Amino acid sequence: MAIGFLNLDKPAGFTSHDCVSKVRRAMQQRLVGHGGTLDPAATGVLPIAIGRATRFLQYLPSQKRYRATFQLGRESTTDDAEGEILRTTSAIAIALPDVELALQQFSGEIAQVPPIYSAIRKQGKRLYELAREGVKPEEIDIQPRAVQIQRIELLDWRAGELAEVDVDIICGAGTYIRAIARDLGRALGVGGLMSVLRRSQSGAFLEADSIPLETFLALEHPEAVLKPVESALTGLPAVRLETDAARRWCCGQAIALPKLSDIRSDINDINNDSPPNLDSPLVQVLSDRDDFLGLGRAESDRLLPERVLASRG
Repeated sequence: MAIGFLNLDKPAGFTSHDCVSKVRRAMQQRLVGHGGTLDPAATGVLPIAIGRATRFLQYLPSQKRYRATFQLGRESTTDDAEGEILRTTSAIAIALPDVELALQQFSGEIAQVPPIYSAIRKQGKRLYELAREGVKPEEIDIQPRAVQIQRIELLDWRAGELAEVDVDIICGAGTYIRAIARDLGRALGVGGLMSVLRRSQSGAFLEADSIPLETFLALEHPEAVLKPVESALTGLPAVRLETDAARRWCCGQAIALPKLSDIRSDINDINNDSPPNLDSPLVQVLSDRDDFLGLGRAESDRLLPERVLASRG
């Protein structure tokens, strides 16, 4: 059975689960999962794990990069163009310097109130379920959450009654891009929503290396485009085990912690130049032939199994 990660370019009109279902059928494997939901209208990088690679989905780097278009002058129920329009206000008086100044408040660690149309649980239900039942945002105590925006850059600006701004955003886990559009519009006094969203990076997965869903489904040998599991686990140092230690570790035993190797992190951040995170308790575990065995947890002077890819006899 195939094992690895697919760097899929998700088309508009499909849910992330739709893509998983299509990949599952193409690969003829039940064990398939994705590494970060994209809304149906959004496009771009969607990491998909095949086979035992699904064991490592939770360890993928959380950093994401997006290109988005924000429309100023309209607000919707969903904070994007897919929802019901609640208000329309002329944005003709908004100028580029106003937008540049307002965008500065969305850099670094910010407190963000998630959209009511989100999968966060409240009162025993998903927020989007409450919204579909007619519950208004002001009727629910949605607490702000701390999110990290590493960079937000203005790419283009189009003034008008419904002005538009294109942005490039690098952010951490849990960030809602449409909430930034909503809050930017409010900061400018005219309201805002997100009209276009494309994810250009998810951890180690880049837009330039992604494969469109239609192209993937037409492949005679789809397993040929899968990436090895270890290629997705960037930013972690590695240890190499001799044959006997590797066998014992793969069988669930803790072993003496070897010295961390000085390996290169191919895509640890957006500039591809950061060293491995030596402060992380997690390490990649390799055989003496550099075969990837799984993830270990370094505790004191011991190396414990965290996720083992396969047993070694």
